[in-house]
Amino acid sequence: MLAGSLAASSSLSDRVEQLLRRVEYRRADSPDSREAIYRLRYDAYLREGEIPPSFTKRFTDKVDDEVNTWIFGVHIDGVLAGSIRLSVTISGYARLPALGVFSDVLSPQIDAGKTIVDPTRFVAERASSRRHPELPYITLRLPWMAMAFFKADWMLAAVRVEHQAFYRRLWDCRVICPARAYPGLSSPISLMTCDCATVRDQVHRRHPFFQSDVFEREMLFERARCV
Repeated sequence: MLAGSLAASSSLSDRVEQLLRRVEYRRADSPDSREAIYRLRYDAYLREGEIPPSFTKRFTDKVDDEVNTWIFGVHIDGVLAGSIRLSVTISGYARLPALGVFSDVLSPQIDAGKTIVDPTRFVAERASSRRHPELPYITLRLPWMAMAFFKADWMLAAVRVEHQAFYRRLWDCRVICPARAYPGLSSPISLMTCDCATVRDQVHRRHPFFQSDVFEREMLFERARCV
């Protein structure tokens, strides 16, 4: 689901900026938009060997319906190309997908009042991923924007060991817990985090396409104000 090695920063930034002109982020609030994403997830996780075949051909769980969860589709030229789910510790709602496996690590941070963004279900449509190697960076703008909107302290990355290097290069993430069995997936998952305030400026210098304005963030996440 991840692109290969990082390209030179300027070349990568140029390509991502060009692709962004063709991208629309859509919050998946309607049953139809969610169903398309559940099927996209199923195809992606099945292809990776992370889930067994299912006659329903969809992949969803109870987290999808949590109040503190946002599901997004990434559309290129109007076609669904990828998706990601974001869970955030907003007031009154501290449940995160990672808590089910890493509660000993995360609960003290949540109890201390840290705001945490937990991105999960990061998937790409197969043909789009091959056609657009920049798609992972385009998709990961969403949790980065959520980090800014919610003024998060931590961004999590619950990932397979072989993906750690990508997140270390991208956001200077560090491993805070080695891989553990993760319910519903075949591969063990490690937990990484980045300290948002510490890394923000250097990430923006290295990858300027992660920057966003207040209007874009409000359009994506504003419903949080009604919680």
